[in-house]
Amino acid sequence: MPLYQNQTLKIYNSLSGEKETFTPIHDGNVGMYVCGPTVYSNVHLGNVRTFMSFDVIFRYLLHLGYKVRYVRNITDVGHIVDDVDEGEDKIAKKARLEQLEPMEVVQQYTVDFHDILHEFNFLPPSIEPTATGHIIEQIEIVKKIIDSGLVMKPMARYILT
Repeated sequence: MPLYQNQTLKIYNSLSGEKETFTPIHDGNVGMYVCGPTVYSNVHLGNVRTFMSFDVIFRYLLHLGYKVRYVRNITDVGHIVDDVDEGEDKIAKKARLEQLEPMEVVQQYTVDFHDILHEFNFLPPSIEPTATGHIIEQIEIVKKIIDSGLVMKPMARYILT
């Protein structure tokens, strides 16, 4: 009998502000989607800390006996410098600076990311999709959001004089 059937797992719900009993949508199965790296530079300790947290959660759910589908994306396009709404893509900028093709940058730093996580003995995710592999789906989702009226209007910008 899986451990999860004999134990109660409590997690903090940031929406309610309370610890709540974890109950998966489908009994015995857990879906875990986490944001992966934007692959334009080498992994640093701060990145590793984030992925270590995900690895610990993944391992603990497996230990409890859950079947876990762990999805971690690779952002290989579309991440703007300085996290603003306009400007140059981080990968395109790195490619220009290193005189490489953007996908060469992506390949180099994706391999580095995997090598570092392997050094820390992290378990690989079940699935690791790339942003470029799902652009059509992203466009369709954005269209649905816009059509549903859920898009917030841009805030007015005020200039202090």
